[in-house]
Amino acid sequence: MTLRFFNTLSKSLEPFEPLEAGKASIYCCGVTVYDLCHLGHARSYIGWDVLRRYLLWRGYAVTFVQNYTDIDDKILNRAAEEGSSMEEVSERNIEAFEIDMGRLNIKPADRMPRATCCLDGIRELIAELEAKGAAYSADGDVYFDISRAKNYGQLSGRDPDEQQQGASGRIADGEESRKRHPFDFALWKGAKPGEPSWESPWGPGRPGWHIECSAMVRKELGLTIDIHLGGGDLVFPHHENEIAQSETANEATLARFWMHNGMVNVGGTKMSKSLGNFTTIRALLDSGVSPMTLRLFVLQAHYRKPLDFTAEALEAAATGWKGLNAALQLGERHGATLGWADSLTGDRSTWLEEQRLRFISAMDDDLNSSGSLAVLFELARPLRALANRLDRGDAPSNAEAELHSQWQLLYELAEVLGLKPEANEAASVTALDEAAIAELIEARRSAKQAKDYSQADRIRDELKKSGIELIDKAGGVTDWIRA
Repeated sequence: MTLRFFNTLSKSLEPFEPLEAGKASIYCCGVTVYDLCHLGHARSYIGWDVLRRYLLWRGYAVTFVQNYTDIDDKILNRAAEEGSSMEEVSERNIEAFEIDMGRLNIKPADRMPRATCCLDGIRELIAELEAKGAAYSADGDVYFDISRAKNYGQLSGRDPDEQQQGASGRIADGEESRKRHPFDFALWKGAKPGEPSWESPWGPGRPGWHIECSAMVRKELGLTIDIHLGGGDLVFPHHENEIAQSETANEATLARFWMHNGMVNVGGTKMSKSLGNFTTIRALLDSGVSPMTLRLFVLQAHYRKPLDFTAEALEAAATGWKGLNAALQLGERHGATLGWADSLTGDRSTWLEEQRLRFISAMDDDLNSSGSLAVLFELARPLRALANRLDRGDAPSNAEAELHSQWQLLYELAEVLGLKPEANEAASVTALDEAAIAELIEARRSAKQAKDYSQADRIRDELKKSGIELIDKAGGVTDWIRA
């Protein structure tokens, strides 16, 4: 199958044909650094991390740029609330972003420019638009005149002559009266008392939101790029306005592909601070949810579809990850017992090659991560069973010892999805050996015979905290596995 992506601009699946064969230039709209990242950010950046990993795995030379928006009303408002500065708020949240992304195994971008470091490019771009008659000044502000843009509304499908609401994105009170058309948007905002500002030909002030990204794309990647990424909430006005100002100034297509991820709902309701269902990545991970469980949860849904976050769905993802994790850990924990060397084995079987091609077919179809995960789970099934038997002290059969190539393929494909083995922290801390486990199982059996069920449950819970799952069978027999 040919690699295809859904292009928001054409509203259709298109073969991915980059500007330069074998290369891919990608710009991803980054965070506005006024607060910690939330589940919506996790959904977006996990998805785009998989896009990047897959292109790299398929042999593309990828240049991935993601910005920080560090000039914005939200940052200024947060600084005012705290009695701090825009720089302090930005630096704190950039550091937090890097930590959170690292925990989720999201690869750092090749370059991460900041709006504050691109002011020369921003002023230059505005001046070019003004020279073309596409920008006008009004009381210290500078606006883009959408009537000078070709096909304004082509990305979002909005007709500026019919729609008024939401026209300019992040606007200030009284701004509408200074604009020629409600959809005209700010390129430069005149300075206000007590706010940071920079000098410009139009007076002191700061850039508008949309022009920041246009300037950073041009500076880092040139006039035209292969893929522009972002959340579905950025289609309008942000990305629509990026296209208008960039293509008017540069007289070139901004991006060949526009890709957008779906939004996150919580229990069927849009995630919102005002509704009290807002969850940060850090709070969720600190509550005990493992990073790879969250990553698996995100990847179980197609990136363009809405993602409904519920406790039940997260628990299901945790169960799925437990089995997959056990299979991925097999090489490290039992490789010596199985006689597996670190190096790659010989030719893969026909069946394994079929699984690899199934994975590629799913991912080539607009990054169908749920389809690719199905391949991983199929590969993992016998590997997990083998891991459980070895954990109990059983000897592997000859057929099981030959699963090395299957484990290697599983590990390789999991890495493409950014899934990596996680140590069972409870098990590693307690390090219960088989004799201790047997003693606790016998103590539990005795408690049950004495009808001391609370003690029996306490022992089961103690073992579970140490990563040991008990399996009660007929005849009073109890087996166990390391979860």
